[in-house]
Amino acid sequence: MQRTVPLGQPTVGEPELAAVAEVFASGWLSGAGPTCVAFENEFARAVGTAHALTTANCGSALHLALQVLGAGPGDEVIVGDYTFPATGHAVVWTGATPVFADVRPDIWSADPAAVEAAITPRTVGILAVDVFGQPADYDELRAIADRHGLWIVEDAACAAGATYHGRPAGSLADLAAFSFHGRKGITAGEGGALVGDRGDLMDQARKLHTYGIAPAVTREGEATLPVPSFDEAGYNYRLSDVQAAIMRVQLGRLPDLLAARTRSAQVYAAGLGDLDQLTLPVALDDRTHPWQSYVLTLDPSLDRGRVALALREQGVGCNFGTYASHVQPVYGTPAGRECPVSADLFHRHLAIPMHANLTDDDLTHVVDTVRAVVGSDAVRR
Repeated sequence: MQRTVPLGQPTVGEPELAAVAEVFASGWLSGAGPTCVAFENEFARAVGTAHALTTANCGSALHLALQVLGAGPGDEVIVGDYTFPATGHAVVWTGATPVFADVRPDIWSADPAAVEAAITPRTVGILAVDVFGQPADYDELRAIADRHGLWIVEDAACAAGATYHGRPAGSLADLAAFSFHGRKGITAGEGGALVGDRGDLMDQARKLHTYGIAPAVTREGEATLPVPSFDEAGYNYRLSDVQAAIMRVQLGRLPDLLAARTRSAQVYAAGLGDLDQLTLPVALDDRTHPWQSYVLTLDPSLDRGRVALALREQGVGCNFGTYASHVQPVYGTPAGRECPVSADLFHRHLAIPMHANLTDDDLTHVVDTVRAVVGSDAVRR
């Protein structure tokens, strides 16, 4: 029987089931309850911020961040181009305009020079992306933001456990957003979190994420019957307590999950690093890469579609990397927004299996199969 190695796979089991059972027994399954509060406190400590707010997903956390920072119609927000379009969508949801900046060719996050070149009188902020989890250049971005009076939001969707100059991802900007989607380093299947140090911004985000009022848990134990009043229209962006219970266990697993992913990345580097047909991902010494994905850059002589089909036929899961946002039709095609580095990555990147459950046999199968496929004449253009 042919070995099958999935592209991604969560690490969950009996501890998560036991945590969910506790929530079932408590009777509070809905959003923004006591288990969410407990996880928020633990997650804020883990990422080095004063506050955390659980959300339905990372996109909702990004939207809340931009809303409370004041982005709106007539404003521009500079966005690192190479990212899942939820990043750009969050800008659009506020009525502001995303302005996409090209990325570094080595770590694929926003090139600080391209960010500064994109600033106009309408620019209000920078939305930096930690691409596949490796943090962007926050020292340089902060210097640019300070020169121009801008704020920074960190799209840390993939970055749980990452560090930059010794500081945890999530603590590197004015506000940061995480994802707990099924392919992320820690997961409840879906979910997200907004984190930051400014209590005023986080309080406003908490109000907006529950339709515009304080969550019901804040009224528990009151001697009277408080009736909240709606003075602005918010959203239903809450995480359920069932998911929060899973995330509390996942957060405790994080060091072991990171270690497993790092080991797999090292095996790939040793097994594939000599191939001329591939460029391997770069992990910079001044930051910790959490290896949410392991993404190869194929030589232009290779047909990515043929490579992917051949790998899948041999049981190796794979997919394209992520998106060059500026070419997506939803954003139109404004002049002067070309991002050639990002566009090239979009056409040449291929993600291979990366998760914490990979065995030695899995890794050997992936390495041997990739080597055989990219060396084959059948996958050349």
